Formats: sequence, C-alpha cells, structure tokens
Amino acid sequence: MKKIFLFIAGALMTFQSVAPQAAADCSREMAPVVFVHGFLGSGDTWAPQVQRFIANGCCADRFFAFDWNSLGATGADALLDEFIDSVLAVTGAGKVHLVGHSAGGSRGYSYLSVPERAAKVVSYVHVGSGANASPAGPGGSVPTMNIWSAGDRIVPGRDIPGATNVRLEGADHYQVATSAETFENMYHFFTCKKPLVIEPVTAEVVKVGGRALTLGTNQPAAGVNIAIYRADLLGNPAGNEVAKTIVEADGSWGPVELAGNHSYIFFLTSDNPGFRKIIYYFEPFRNDNQLVYLRTFPPAASLAGLLLAALPSDDSLSVIAVFSSGQAVVNGRDNLTVNGIPLSTPVLADEKSTAISFFCYDDGRDGNGTGEPIRSFMAMPFLRGADIPVTTVRHETWTIEFNGRTIPVRNWSSKTDGVVIAVFK
Repeated sequence: MKKIFLFIAGALMTFQSVAPQAAADCSREMAPVVFVHGFLGSGDTWAPQVQRFIANGCCADRFFAFDWNSLGATGADALLDEFIDSVLAVTGAGKVHLVGHSAGGSRGYSYLSVPERAAKVVSYVHVGSGANASPAGPGGSVPTMNIWSAGDRIVPGRDIPGATNVRLEGADHYQVATSAETFENMYHFFTCKKPLVIEPVTAEVVKVGGRALTLGTNQPAAGVNIAIYRADLLGNPAGNEVAKTIVEADGSWGPVELAGNHSYIFFLTSDNPGFRKIIYYFEPFRNDNQLVYLRTFPPAASLAGLLLAALPSDDSLSVIAVFSSGQAVVNGRDNLTVNGIPLSTPVLADEKSTAISFFCYDDGRDGNGTGEPIRSFMAMPFLRGADIPVTTVRHETWTIEFNGRTIPVRNWSSKTDGVVIAVFK
C-alpha cells in the first residue's frame, strides 16, 4: 500500500492514498487532488467524488484526503503544506489540485495566501464555504471554482468575483460536497472535459479500506481490531468472520476483499485503556472504496468527547446511532425512523441544524421516550440526540429506515458489546 510519511512534532504520521494500486490502463494526466474536509469531518466526505473520478479513468493513487483536527488544533496550514509536499514527492507531480469544504474551505484560502504555498497548486475548488472578495492566492492568482448552494443552512454562500461560480439550488451543506453535480463541475474544471460516467457500476468483488480515527479530533485509533461479517451470515459471531484486520499506527486499515452488493457488520475492539467498542452496520458496498472511515470515541476532554460521555455504558441498555454520510436529514424533505419512531422531526431535523448523526438511547434511564430531543446535543451542529429506550432484555432487530432504504440492526449491549452505528451512504 502506498503511504506518505510525515515527521511532525517528533511523531511519525502516515497518510495513505485512496487505493493500494491503480488500474494498469488508468490516466495520470490530471494533477493529483488533495481534499480537505470541514468541521467534525474526515476524509470519507470525499468518497463519492473519488469513486466517480476513478470510474472516469483517473488513477486511484492520485487522490489524497487530508485529515485534520477541526476542533481547534493549531498549525493546520503547516501540516497541510507538509502533506502536499509529500503528495508531490510520492506522485512525482509538480503541482496539485486543492479542494476544501466548509471549514476546509477557510483552510484552503488561508493556505493559499502564502505565495510559496500557492505555487504548489494548479487550481482550487471552494465548496460550501464562506464567500470571499476574490479568487484564492495572493492577488487572486490561483484559478478558483466556488461551488455553493442556496439550500445550505450552515454557510451562506454567494458568488466570488473573478472565480468560476457554480450555484446549486436545493443541496444541503453536505450535498454541496458529495453531489453528482459538484463532481461534474469539478471534473470539467480540472480536465476541461465532461465526465463520461456519473455513478460507478456495481462490482461483484470490492476492495474496501480506509482509516479509523477519533471523532472530530481525527487521531489514529492504532491497534484497534476489526472483525467483519456479512450481515446475512452473521449467525454466531464466533465463527463467521469474512475478514479481519488491525488498525495501523497511522489509523489506516485494509484493504480487504469482500463480495459486492452485500451489507456488512464491522466489530471494533481494543485493549487500549478506555476504548469503547463499536459495531458498524454498512449499506452494501457496490464498488471499491478506500475512504471507509471508522470513527471511534474521542478523548473525554475534547468537545465531542464531553458530549458523548453521556451515552449509556450499561448491559441493560443499547445505544443506536444513525450516520448519514452523504447528506443531512431535513424535516419535510427526508424521512428517517428507528423502529417506526420518527427522527426527521421539526426539532431534530430542522434545516438549520443540518443533522447527519443521531444518537438514540434512554436518556434518564427511565424507560420513557418517543424520540424527544436530548438537550445536551441541541447546541451542536450536525449532531442530535433522541430519547428512545432501547433495552437489551432480549435480542431484537431494530429497523432503521431512511428515504426508503433500510438497515436492520441488533440491540447490542452498550457496555459488553458496544455502541451500534448504522451508516447510510
């Protein structure tokens, strides 16, 4: 697997490319692309776009996701500069294309404000981020595409004078980054061509991998064990693994080979002190994806860690979280339910909150609750809590439905087994 090694503040950090190897007939004509995620995000924001680029013949090893601590870490521009230098070294390219979403867009403008750094970038795509008075770079010198949406309730967008401006109409804050329309515009901006493929075809065998990082702070979850089961073959977890791997020091895992178009369950365990077990349920993997991120619990002292400390760790209770990786859940547009209990309500899924993660558990441990909001989550963007008693008195299947798609999960014990996270792409 191709990796980039960075020595930062005395610690060895590694960042892996999107895929361990590229197809023999792929094209390296386009400069490498470095993607920068936004607040509380990670590199999987860009998974749909990377898959679309690859489906159009681009080499998989030309795409790189820069994972940074969006919760207040200093020195991010310097880290991004070292990252880009390493991308140039490993690819042999002279320059990169840079893409930033939301807070990653602010990072992009800040990074490109220095002439020596701007000289390393062919062009810049500013996605769902704050409007500026000119294109990026000193004196607006870096060719800039500005993609924004009238439906974005997190960052009010507008045209940037001198940039190539693309206005989307109904896309929410996350869809601005993940939509097919955004891909078409980026592809044309980078290549001066229209893409031939918008959505990749389903493959019989897929290779998946990615990174395991703490939520928000994006610290590597080194040493975590990953056991993978096909959902329809789970049965007795002791004997039906289809793959197993371990998280490396940089947070990378895989790739592993799986049958395509099947749902999988990932069990994350570790002997690391304080580690909370997690059980991921994924929708079917339809093609190769080297940006599958497994978020683990952040340090207790972090902003996200303080919020999630309230989740039960109790053998009599389960925690079921729902994560929508490609779009927000918006009341009146989307429909999300857990065992028939609505989560896409005016309070939990108002447009302004742009909620993508919902944590469902028995708040107060009183056995009551039909989806009422949990107060501690209401001050945070993107995250919501819903008071839903999920007990473990007996094993049950809880059905999560989102816009006609379904993920059935089990009510695993939140202490002995782990927190359940269902991921909709």
